[in-house]
Amino acid sequence: MTAQTHTLDRPTLVPAEVTSPQAKLVYLYLDATGGASVGDLNQTLAMNKLSVLSVLESLSSRDLVVKSGSEYTTVN
Repeated sequence: MTAQTHTLDRPTLVPAEVTSPQAKLVYLYLDATGGASVGDLNQTLAMNKLSVLSVLESLSSRDLVVKSGSEYTTVN
């Protein structure tokens, strides 16, 4: 088997105001993938939808993520 390596164009830093582990996970996932829906986050991160919605609301209120249609993306 060969090892897979991933190269990022830029390092991903979590903003200092994001302190909870779940919020960090959601933020990093959105940044790495370019965006996701609540359902995508629910399935991929194995978080219940209420937790996902709560985290997204918190990140949105801090202007760290934005919703476009059904997808959330990080604000860069």
